[in-house]
Amino acid sequence: MKTIKLGKIIIGKDKLVLIAGPCVIEGRKFALNHAKRIKRICAKYKMPLIFKSSFDKANRTSLSSFRGPGIRVGLKILKEIRYTLGIPILSDVHCVRDVELAAGVLDVIQIPAFLCRQTDLLLEAAQTGKIINVKKGQFLAPWDVGEIIKKIESKKNKRILLTERGTSFGYNNLVFDLRNLSIMRKFGYPVIFDATHSVQLPAAGGTASGGQREFVAGYTRAAVAFGCDGLFLEVHEKPQRAPCDGPNMISFNELEKILEGVCKIKETLK
Repeated sequence: MKTIKLGKIIIGKDKLVLIAGPCVIEGRKFALNHAKRIKRICAKYKMPLIFKSSFDKANRTSLSSFRGPGIRVGLKILKEIRYTLGIPILSDVHCVRDVELAAGVLDVIQIPAFLCRQTDLLLEAAQTGKIINVKKGQFLAPWDVGEIIKKIESKKNKRILLTERGTSFGYNNLVFDLRNLSIMRKFGYPVIFDATHSVQLPAAGGTASGGQREFVAGYTRAAVAFGCDGLFLEVHEKPQRAPCDGPNMISFNELEKILEGVCKIKETLK
């Protein structure tokens, strides 16, 4: 298993890493507050943190859905969080033209699930030399990530994370197959489990996605016990009022309970 180094964080060793934050940036004060609170919770459980939030959600269900502040304003906010709080930053890119600008701020460039096979986007991101986190598409089998890895490695970039985020199961539904974690890890790169997107119900609300956040904690415990290198959790102070992914995001209190539980599981496994 390769390990990926990000500052003082080593991804791929026994210690879990957490990628967490609100789905989308809703403003400067909002993003800073969330980063501070999540950092405080992670410090309590000695959990390395990579802060995540999107500057543009280009794959929303409805044309009228909130997408975020856009790349320039969003990156400015993420840059402030990175330097004032000392937290590494992850966000997603949706098109080739955004990669260069995003790479100037982000520590980790994320490829969204729907775009995980887009060759030009993968190659552009890979040649920045940044860590690339690829969300496995809901439509892919776990062994299909092998060809995605080859595309990134073709640019001499072996700083790769693979994220499991559920598999399409009929219409407007996802399932989480624990076996995917093990199968994907065989490619030699760290595997992250995205619990909050794995309970999403895509477009189930007609003009927006639904979700079943009540299953996030159980999924997370199962993934840690089965074997993963990190967790991806979208967190919001008031998920029920969030303009994006509210039904599958968790609160700060829920985050703390989940981290407490998974830390006990990791300690037991040792």
